[in-house]
Amino acid sequence: MGNSKSSALSKELLEDLKLNTRYSEHELCAWYKTFLKECPTGRITREKFESIYATFFPDANPKAYAQHVFRSFDSNSDGTLDFKEYIVALHLTSSGKTMQKLQWAFVLYDVDGNGTISKNEIQEIVKSIFNMISKEDQKNLRHDENTPEKRTDKIWDFFGKKQNDKISEGEFIQGVTDNKEILRLIQFDKPQKVQDRLKEKKLSFHTSVTDFNWTIEWLKI
Repeated sequence: MGNSKSSALSKELLEDLKLNTRYSEHELCAWYKTFLKECPTGRITREKFESIYATFFPDANPKAYAQHVFRSFDSNSDGTLDFKEYIVALHLTSSGKTMQKLQWAFVLYDVDGNGTISKNEIQEIVKSIFNMISKEDQKNLRHDENTPEKRTDKIWDFFGKKQNDKISEGEFIQGVTDNKEILRLIQFDKPQKVQDRLKEKKLSFHTSVTDFNWTIEWLKI
């Protein structure tokens, strides 16, 4: 009993989520019921999150990227996602406003959470993205961006930064807004195999709450 949560969503949390997401009371209650069925403790662990990501990438290694995405959603840094964090993440990635998505993208790339992005941090995220691309698919990438180092250099050059400079949140958002090429470079280009799996697992209210395909298509603006 002590390890399970109440099946009823608190009125306070319900009102908070209705105010800050596009979901109705009926939808939120339905999500909560399914959430508790699959996560009786009321929390999704990082390991669970990583294991679901792995189902989309049998030919690659998505662990590092999954960890970064999880970190960006884990707002209180307790190593788990509670229902509120889950719903906010779902709302943001599936129907959030452009500015909200860009703010989240900044958090994703700001690995150490100090409010700025370094070139090394960009390379860390880009490298984790490359780990999700099979060696076969990597052969089809453009020559000037077919390694993490090349893509990082290209992104950094677009921002006009020197080697040891930093990018603020404002600069990041402005740069991505002004230059669609930067937007393309900081995202994950899904190989056909992954696209097929996403189609098979199209997120709906009949889908498992732990089908995290929405976290893979996070910055379509």
